[in-house]
Amino acid sequence: MHVLVYFLEPGEGPLQDELLRLQRARDTRNQAMADLMARLGLPVTYDEIMQEAGGMGAGRPHIASILVRKGVVKSIQEAFDTWLAKGKPAYLDKERLTPAVAVRLAVDSAAVPVLAHPFSLELAPDATEATIVELASYGLVGVEAIYGRYTPAERTGLAATATRHGLVATGGSDYHGTYKPDLKVGVGLGDLDVPTDALDQLRARLPA
Repeated sequence: MHVLVYFLEPGEGPLQDELLRLQRARDTRNQAMADLMARLGLPVTYDEIMQEAGGMGAGRPHIASILVRKGVVKSIQEAFDTWLAKGKPAYLDKERLTPAVAVRLAVDSAAVPVLAHPFSLELAPDATEATIVELASYGLVGVEAIYGRYTPAERTGLAATATRHGLVATGGSDYHGTYKPDLKVGVGLGDLDVPTDALDQLRARLPA
């Protein structure tokens, strides 16, 4: 589950402090993955991972990019399918927040939490809605309904679910640069149109 957090201010705060701790844990994981790949004979070092990520926010997509560039695999997807996905030889789990904690930390930090691409949870429709209702009880404000890879019908259905439970229907392309080459920033597959008032609605939900 991915939770988007809007309007989070820099500096100290419950979520800000927790994110710093998680960044340190992520760095430890990257070093451990580099050590594991060395044992597997994969030509990826910790320094290369950090360089690929520009020194911050390094993760598996950056490792995948290195494997493609070095000819170990032909694509980012192949890198995950062969080496980096959960259960594959080079995968190591990372520390995560529970959804309830993530949402509550966002609210306690005067920010606005939104559930990203709900269908990635791979739940049945009734279970998806139940999850949204549960998250709303923790302080969830919106649902990313107008999503880059969703069909018009899926977008409409998710927006209706959000409205039914008093949540904001937001949207996004899920642009990730070369890691998702079919998605373009702001327009997704070319047909994405997120109403500008979605931002105003989110801003209106900022905790007092």
